[in-house]
Amino acid sequence: MSTNKSIAKSAGIIGLATLLSRVLGFVRDIMFAALFGTGINAQAFIVAFRIPNLMRDLIGEGATNSAVVPVLVEELNLKGKEAFWSLANILLKLVLIILCALTAIGFLLSKPIVLALAPGFIENSLKFDTAVVLTRAMFPYLIFIGFAAYGMGVLNSLKHFTVPAFGQGLLNISLILCMFIWRQDITGLAVGVLAGGILQALSQVPVLLRSGMLFTQRGFFHPQVKKIFRLLLPRVFGSGIYQINVFVATALASIGRIVGEGAVAALYFSNRIMQLPLAIFAIALAQASLPELSGYVVNKQDREFSLSINFLLRSVFFLLLPAASGLAALSGPLTKVLLQRGAFGSYSTGITASALFYCSFGLLSYGAIKILVNGFYAMQDTKTPVKLAAVSLAANIAFSIAFMFKLKVGGLALAGSLAGALNAVMLFLVLKKKAGTFYEGMLFVSLLKITAASAMTGVVSYWVYSFSLKSMPPRGAFSIAALFLAICAAIAFYAIACYCFRVREFEELRSWISRKR
Repeated sequence: MSTNKSIAKSAGIIGLATLLSRVLGFVRDIMFAALFGTGINAQAFIVAFRIPNLMRDLIGEGATNSAVVPVLVEELNLKGKEAFWSLANILLKLVLIILCALTAIGFLLSKPIVLALAPGFIENSLKFDTAVVLTRAMFPYLIFIGFAAYGMGVLNSLKHFTVPAFGQGLLNISLILCMFIWRQDITGLAVGVLAGGILQALSQVPVLLRSGMLFTQRGFFHPQVKKIFRLLLPRVFGSGIYQINVFVATALASIGRIVGEGAVAALYFSNRIMQLPLAIFAIALAQASLPELSGYVVNKQDREFSLSINFLLRSVFFLLLPAASGLAALSGPLTKVLLQRGAFGSYSTGITASALFYCSFGLLSYGAIKILVNGFYAMQDTKTPVKLAAVSLAANIAFSIAFMFKLKVGGLALAGSLAGALNAVMLFLVLKKKAGTFYEGMLFVSLLKITAASAMTGVVSYWVYSFSLKSMPPRGAFSIAALFLAICAAIAFYAIACYCFRVREFEELRSWISRKR
């Protein structure tokens, strides 16, 4: 229980920082939507920015979660801080060399990269050329964000979460300021991306130095470096498979004559809205729990490992199921209130709301995947998630082709949700086999009760919004008021439903609040 409290406290810090970053991100996206809508410049920027983000996930944050944190925790627990910093220093030099090499390659191969990612752009030379220019301008971002991810891994291994978490908002602040300065000049956003990466990297340095880091270690060899790269290689393939999923969706969305114009931007905006609850709750829990789970594996505490996975999954159920229900019920109003202004008109709202509705079905699965994959990473098993992700990839491609002609951009979103659900189920079954038990009875009861409470919450939120809107004048401010009332009513009703159904997680939350008082 004390460990669960520690994880929850760390997740709370990360979640608060993520909430701040996401609020800034929404301000950024609202400005971006108003200035560029779902037009040529918007689609070109989204494609161009996706490429360095892909590389960041491959060798940055993804590497941190899968290989760096478990091995650094092992080094710290078994050999102490001096050995820990020796490994961290050597790792830094290798990371910087790899990042610089990849940046140079990416700059030179920008044209074929854009062509592979968005083949539909070739039909519009302006859109294609703009994406290439932006890609070249933003590739150096990889160096700075890679260093920031490295710093986050080192500090998270020491259970220091605050500064790395709050540093994520610096990119959004930078982009907001650049949009104020450059307005409708899309190249100003590229400047904002680079400036944000530099700020995020620099924010880690003082904390690393105070934590004991000295940039004096000589050489490039350490026995654990080989282990990190051995764990990292499958993770690179796994992340590559995930990114292929993104590429498939982007490539198919770029074919405007099938799924409709603006689909690339619609998928981006819907994913940004869905990412808010996912990042605040599931990603925060996963990031905070990885050092603890890795410690359990190192110390052979099998029961504690299983109970922590159980706690984390139940927490994801409790937090994400009502959020998914609310996103599905209010997909249209949310999109309209958050984004519809300026260049983002009713057509853009319609296609984005459709994508958001179908994306919401995958929210729980995406959250569960974050937790379950960390269980494998804590066991220093990075191969199994790759194999299961490959099956999910094949399913996503099949679903996308099946649904895109009928449901347009919504079909691409639905395909991702179904593939995510398949991946989550496979991860759970295989990890359970390795761990022995996750106390499935407790999980099933929680899932059943929370699903019932969440479904009713979604119905209530939609009814309150519809009733409120009919009772108010048809103006923008009143739409915002109706949406606010619907969300407040949904939260209140969900709490009542959880109380009536005796949801265990709700009772634990009430007990914790009572003790704090």
